Amino acid sequence: MEVSRKAKGALLRLAGQFPVVGITGPRQSGKTTLAKMTFPDREYVSFDDKNLRTLAASNPKDFLEAFPDGVIIDEAQKVPEIFDAVKLFVDSKKYEPGKYILTGSSQFKLKENMTDSLAGRAAFLQLLPFSLGELKDSKLLMQNPYDLIFKGFYPPLYDSEKHFIPDDWFESYIDTYLDFDVKEHITATNISTFKKFIQICALYSGQLLSMESISKNIGVSAPTIKQWLSILESSFIIHFLEPDLNNLGRSIVKTPKLYFTDTGLLCHLLRINSKEELLLSPYKGAVVETFAVAELLKSRYNIGRKPELSFFRDSKGFEVDTIADWKHTYAIEIKSSSDTEQKLSANTRKYVSLREDTQCKGTVFYLGDITCTINGIQYVSWHDWDSLI
Repeated sequence: MEVSRKAKGALLRLAGQFPVVGITGPRQSGKTTLAKMTFPDREYVSFDDKNLRTLAASNPKDFLEAFPDGVIIDEAQKVPEIFDAVKLFVDSKKYEPGKYILTGSSQFKLKENMTDSLAGRAAFLQLLPFSLGELKDSKLLMQNPYDLIFKGFYPPLYDSEKHFIPDDWFESYIDTYLDFDVKEHITATNISTFKKFIQICALYSGQLLSMESISKNIGVSAPTIKQWLSILESSFIIHFLEPDLNNLGRSIVKTPKLYFTDTGLLCHLLRINSKEELLLSPYKGAVVETFAVAELLKSRYNIGRKPELSFFRDSKGFEVDTIADWKHTYAIEIKSSSDTEQKLSANTRKYVSLREDTQCKGTVFYLGDITCTINGIQYVSWHDWDSLI
């Protein structure tokens, strides 16, 4: 069953303005499928094809001449010469928005080449794996949130023609990621250490980042850890939430919080092997929080907007899990409880009262089935979480 992607509207919007649109995101998030689905009549080429690659590299100008009505180029980063040729065509011919749609599995090279060659001519759309709303609309949403959280959201795991076991698929995914995305950015002798580094990072999902602690755990210097975190972030494996700058006259922490962008991958790295193990895991709360934050990221990326997410924590330990600064400000507490207990909203209520801002709304994400408002605080069920935006 083909899943309709929420990002289609944003892709059409950007392609209606910019001559080049790059679709970025983690491996296997559905970038090529989105491009083809959005522009079904557009010519498509993939530079995975060695012959096409050789042809395009030897004479990129003539190659583009073969597609006067535009083209979707997959794995564009494999032919760096194509970017300067695209720039030449964009600058020398009639302005045609959406003429070139570029995708690729290597985020580093694709974004670097597009940024260097196509500045001012290109827009980027970030695409993460399936969202809660996309699965719901496609009748693929599981009834139990822990089944969903454990499986994760990568499209191949929902392909009815394939029968991947998540644990096996994620192991292969990590190996591919290390071989094709990471290997050229670090020394070969560090590959096994980098794999251990990813597993250590999983322990910090939903927590304040501690580079010093990670450094001690794997015996690698803090500057190297900083570089490696940048690699994970650039390839959309993790995301950082920065502290909320509205300090309300309080001393606040300045350290970001780390989140994985997919809970299935996170569970695999935490060696959680089933929904039942997840329910009993000491990491259950952090995994649920990761799920809620990742869905907020998707909801923003899918409309082509920056996340505008932060968190609040002062020096005395008072914390609000997530602050969403959108049309309204949402002060969000994320709970793995399935009951609408008053105590779940205590920090949210306190933050809203401190803000004295009528545009600041208190919200609690929880694993119950009913979305409701109690004493001014909105309790949002996990399966309605996509409707927050």
